[in-house]
Amino acid sequence: MKYLIIGLGNIGPEYELTRHNIGFLTLDRLADSQGCTWKSDRLAFKTEFKYKGRTIHMIKPTTYMNLSGKAMNYWMKELQVTKENTLVIVDDVAIPFGKVRMKPKGSAAGHNGLKNIEELTGGQNYPRLRIGIGDDFPKGRQVDFVLGNYTQSEFSELPIQMDKAIDMTLSFCTIGIERTMNQFND
Repeated sequence: MKYLIIGLGNIGPEYELTRHNIGFLTLDRLADSQGCTWKSDRLAFKTEFKYKGRTIHMIKPTTYMNLSGKAMNYWMKELQVTKENTLVIVDDVAIPFGKVRMKPKGSAAGHNGLKNIEELTGGQNYPRLRIGIGDDFPKGRQVDFVLGNYTQSEFSELPIQMDKAIDMTLSFCTIGIERTMNQFND
């Protein structure tokens, strides 16, 4: 059985440790734990590993956040992975920092990366793992907040949040979305 995990983020050193890049950061941590190395491939950095009899493909789109659907759509077709076996890891300002939630489908909620995925993959019915970054920003400053770096206190707590997201990702690939949501969702 094959799975495709898509971590959303922006390429380039100026974005590396920003809140918007939590999808990239989480997949980097998972890849490190599995001894994987990333390779530049079509529309994304890509790696894969075997876990409990499953092949887990991971991509970090190189299209920038707002065109993430282009990479996801290409790799779903290339690897012949169904939407049910994809998981998008994304930042979410509507969830408090430190919380992680999985959903089988849902709206883009203003997230341009998710909007593009909806447009190019045909709707909102794809699993996503929403990692809370909080909403501690003044009115009209959301872009600066999501493209800003984590605070020092957030950064020190980030490994705990990423490890939970990794556990949820591996659970999704082995016991499915419903049992994973029941076991892990905050």
